[in-house]
Amino acid sequence: MDRSTNLDIEELKMTREQYILATQHNNLPRAENAQLYPVGIYGWRKRCLYFFVLLLLVTMIVNLAMTIWILKVMNFTVDGMGNLRVTKKGIRLEGISEFLLPLYVKEIHSRKDSPLVLQSDRNVTVNARNHMGQLTGQLTVGADAVEAQCKRFEVRASEDGRVLFSADEDEITIGAEKLKVTGTEGAVFGHSVETPHIRAEPSQDLRLESPTRSLIMEAPRGVQVSAAAGDFKATCRKELHLQSTEGEIFLNADTIRLGNLPTGSFSPSSPSSSSHSRQTVYELCVCPNGKLYLSPAGVGSTCQSSSNICLWS
Repeated sequence: MDRSTNLDIEELKMTREQYILATQHNNLPRAENAQLYPVGIYGWRKRCLYFFVLLLLVTMIVNLAMTIWILKVMNFTVDGMGNLRVTKKGIRLEGISEFLLPLYVKEIHSRKDSPLVLQSDRNVTVNARNHMGQLTGQLTVGADAVEAQCKRFEVRASEDGRVLFSADEDEITIGAEKLKVTGTEGAVFGHSVETPHIRAEPSQDLRLESPTRSLIMEAPRGVQVSAAAGDFKATCRKELHLQSTEGEIFLNADTIRLGNLPTGSFSPSSPSSSSHSRQTVYELCVCPNGKLYLSPAGVGSTCQSSSNICLWS
């Protein structure tokens, strides 16, 4: 124990001596000619520093003012920017908007009380692509035409979704209850037309015409032409043929008239007979080739006496 105490006393003495030496070293007199060097930035360096700090402060104020002005002009709000609003259902854009680059969206619709208008200086093109990026459908609205390119084009009714018009590579189907053609030239068909019913408008005439070729109406179970409240007329320039290959031609009317039939000449053998100029009753005769002609009626048949008209046919 005494040994440890002696060590502590020696350490205290050494520490005291070091403190005295250090104190004496600091109390040494300084040289009179010692030079003092100031610490800091002085002169033109200080002025440049103040100038740069002032310039930085002015720049910050200008940037802050421009930022506030841009926020005010662009109408930045918490919901969006200007006419662009970000909602839970998507993005809502009000007013007129212009897109300089392609727009990729899933759905575009207008407000309930406003229409949706797509406008372009050249044309408006809507493309549809599959998952591989291949073009499957295209709708182009141009200055001269509206073009649709797709496998099948359909127009449906808004009420029940019924197909009003459909077109594909094989056929064109019109599902409307009535097809109305209002052009002055009517409808022109380059090939055959199959329809169960052709009807004109009320109080209007129905006209089927082929200006340079023939007009053919065919049906396996018959063709019926009816005029319920008017006349039926068939006019041709050369010949009108009524032909039935297996059946008969049936004319059923109260009065059947055959106008402009040729009249054969007949010289009566009895002087008491009326002259030809006062003849009012004629006999209908038929030539071997089927030609009809009239012969003045007499007591008996006069067709043989007037048969010279058959030689002209």
